[in-house]
Amino acid sequence: MRTLLLRLATVLLALVPAAAIAESSDVQTAWRLLDYMAVDYGGAVQAGRVKNVSEYAEMNEFAAAVAARLRSLPAKPEQQALVQGSAKLQALIVHKGSPEQVAMIARGLAADLLRAYPVPLAPDKAPDIASGSALFKQNCAACHGMKGDGHGPDAAKLSTPPIAFTDAARARQRSVFALYQVVTQGLDGTAMQSFADMPNDQRWAVAFHAGQFAFTDAQVREGERLWKSDTSLRQRIPDLKALVALTPAALAGSIGDAKANAVMAYLRRHPEAVMPQAPASLAAARAKLAASLEAARRGDARGARELALSAYLDGFEPVEPTLTARDATLMGRIEGAMGEYRAAVDRGDSPDALTERVSALGNLFDAAEAVLAPDAATQTSTFLGAFTILLREGLEALLIVVAMIAFLRKAERGEELRYVHGGWISAIVAGALTWAVATYVIGISGASRELTEGFGSIFAAVVLLSVGIWMHGKAQADQWQRYIREKMSRALGGGSGWFLFGLAFVVVYREVFETILFYAALSAQSDNAMLLAGAGFAIGVLGMIAWAMLRYSRKLPIAQFFRYSAWLMAVLTVVLAGKGVAALQEAGLVDIAPLSDVPRLSMLGVFPTWQSLLAQLLMAVAVALGFAWNRRSEARSASGQVAAR
Repeated sequence: MRTLLLRLATVLLALVPAAAIAESSDVQTAWRLLDYMAVDYGGAVQAGRVKNVSEYAEMNEFAAAVAARLRSLPAKPEQQALVQGSAKLQALIVHKGSPEQVAMIARGLAADLLRAYPVPLAPDKAPDIASGSALFKQNCAACHGMKGDGHGPDAAKLSTPPIAFTDAARARQRSVFALYQVVTQGLDGTAMQSFADMPNDQRWAVAFHAGQFAFTDAQVREGERLWKSDTSLRQRIPDLKALVALTPAALAGSIGDAKANAVMAYLRRHPEAVMPQAPASLAAARAKLAASLEAARRGDARGARELALSAYLDGFEPVEPTLTARDATLMGRIEGAMGEYRAAVDRGDSPDALTERVSALGNLFDAAEAVLAPDAATQTSTFLGAFTILLREGLEALLIVVAMIAFLRKAERGEELRYVHGGWISAIVAGALTWAVATYVIGISGASRELTEGFGSIFAAVVLLSVGIWMHGKAQADQWQRYIREKMSRALGGGSGWFLFGLAFVVVYREVFETILFYAALSAQSDNAMLLAGAGFAIGVLGMIAWAMLRYSRKLPIAQFFRYSAWLMAVLTVVLAGKGVAALQEAGLVDIAPLSDVPRLSMLGVFPTWQSLLAQLLMAVAVALGFAWNRRSEARSASGQVAAR
């Protein structure tokens, strides 16, 4: 009994893959026949009349074979619709329907078939075209000819003439996938045999080689120019799956015949062009980290540190905006790991320890390359990326500018609003100029970006510290009224207006500077319509927040307004201090001492390093001391007033 069960299990295990292979074969054969009918039916029937009797009989035979194979497939909810579609196709052919109708139904049925019964549609890697040429010469040229014109030495012996791959009209309707199916399955009723025993990558290589005969060298050169200059083409054909399924005729529907033929001529000779490429900057980061590791092994600590810093600024920094938009968590992990590697170099860690860190970074870069691949950018990810970037970067600046506007309105100094509005408007104009310079003139280095963010944040934090302490000191209504009577005119006169202008400019430009770099990176690889939609939605949300803050601030008693504003300024001071030091660390201006148990909360300016946390702690202590001094001064003033009475 035990032996019998073992034998039965062995038989069942053998049958499972056989069934799967049979199903895949039926699906592929049905798909191939449908594709063949879509292309060749026009040679059998024209204007409702049979044009070629033998080809018309073949079309009826193929339609019946498709119906039979669809009925034999494993039961699925979609199977019945496929069978009905095949019956409709059979009836249309029997009634000599138009080639356009047959092609439409056949292609639709083929697409529905693959959705219901998925089979491999593309090679795993870019085919080796040189290998495909050699294989074609060895296995196909005898019938199809060395030039693919159907005039090989054995062609005259065949009852059915071999396909001429140089036929431009046929080639426009034929996908590489269809050629691959013919190579794999053969063609019933002809001398075209199956090459299913040939390795899969070789079959793809032969299919690509066969698919390029109808195009000229001049078309290949023009296609290369178009492919490299037109980003929209790379979005239309983002990978091998899209390429092998696409016919020149289908592509021509969106870009025209001449361009479609040229682009397909180039890509069929150079399929590697559609493979996701690792960003050059990430490749540079890997190379510089390897060089840094080698310098550390030689005992060159300074060289190792400089190369590690360059790996971040020149390698990772250029892709940081796009990666942040698509996977902010991964971006934070890489940024933190690169900082920890620099810190390890500074500590003089052993080469083995540094090697482990570089290996871990290599794995993170692999993940980043997958996230940054062109096909990873969906419309939803583009919209969400554009929305969250602008909302995150704009919120800090909005809170500060709105607080300044509300303060001036409370002080009844509306004439000074022009300085605040002038500041933030100038910052946006300066941001647009920065974008133009970064895009068309000199570009912006990673170090320049980090230094701009770092010093801008530190400046804003220091200013907000003084403003927050000052507002806290005026949180009592009598203090504010006395201040209005005694000093308001002088405080907001002359140079103070320009101080407001400068503060508004700095806090807004810092965020605009960051945002334009993010958006420039997103626009290069994404749907710009969705990018603008995300930005517009974020602007709408920021506008509602500003409106709500200004409306609510009008109703607040003066003491509460100043108390809340003071605490807002205090929180932003601590946040900006952490962000500023972190940016200066990334620029290599401040050392990095990592903390393993501290989470990274970039929205709050919290980064896992001693230096950034110490800066935040010092700002928090300064705020606490300032607020304590205000309370003590208020108590002394109150006791003096009581004594005077």
